[in-house]
Amino acid sequence: MAAHVLPLMLFTLFVAVPGWFRIENPELSWYQQAPEHWVYPLQTLICGGLLLWFRQHYQLAPWRGIGLACLLAVIGIAIWITPAWLHAKLAAGGEDPEWWSWLGLVKREEGFDPTILAKFPAWEMAAVIMRFVRMVVIVPLVEELMWRGFLMRYVNAGEADWHSVSFGAHSWKGFWIVTTMVMLIHTPQDYLAAFLWGSLVYALAVRTRSLGACVIMHAVGNLLLGIYALRTQQWGFW
Repeated sequence: MAAHVLPLMLFTLFVAVPGWFRIENPELSWYQQAPEHWVYPLQTLICGGLLLWFRQHYQLAPWRGIGLACLLAVIGIAIWITPAWLHAKLAAGGEDPEWWSWLGLVKREEGFDPTILAKFPAWEMAAVIMRFVRMVVIVPLVEELMWRGFLMRYVNAGEADWHSVSFGAHSWKGFWIVTTMVMLIHTPQDYLAAFLWGSLVYALAVRTRSLGACVIMHAVGNLLLGIYALRTQQWGFW
């Protein structure tokens, strides 16, 4: 169980670390204004090392349903970015209605902004590369190993050993618990998109019975989202 749970727990703990060091002062150095630019690469390396340490406990095969995984990744990310696209089209410049945020219709301008490192091109490039490694490699592994690789099977196991439950076994109890947990680890403005995304990954797990397919879907989706964030500078997406 530790091999599936600890990587996501450690990853989640690291998310809070930048707030301990951040100082809101534009006259200070980048590593004080935006500590996430050094904390998140550290998070990536440490969590990656932990995944390598536990690698013998992971079973991603059989590698099937990859085409379906890629298709669902495109659909899922289209759903994820649609509220921000609608906000840009509908916003009139005044104060947005409160209910818009419930649907994710908000600006996505604040977030991991690599342009703060523009005076240091090498650091800026390194920050972007490490951000993609984090999004495309580490996040899909730590999340899918936990949610689908462990929790989905644990819920379905009941009193039995969770290892005895084959990957992809379906129950509505498992669906609601796992998908709700996936939703709750995101910010409220992403709740709707995260629930729909989680539902798609759950369906993929049941359809293919392949943890590897779920990791691929997550990786492709995050890659597309990262590219979208870079092109639009909607840094709140990554």
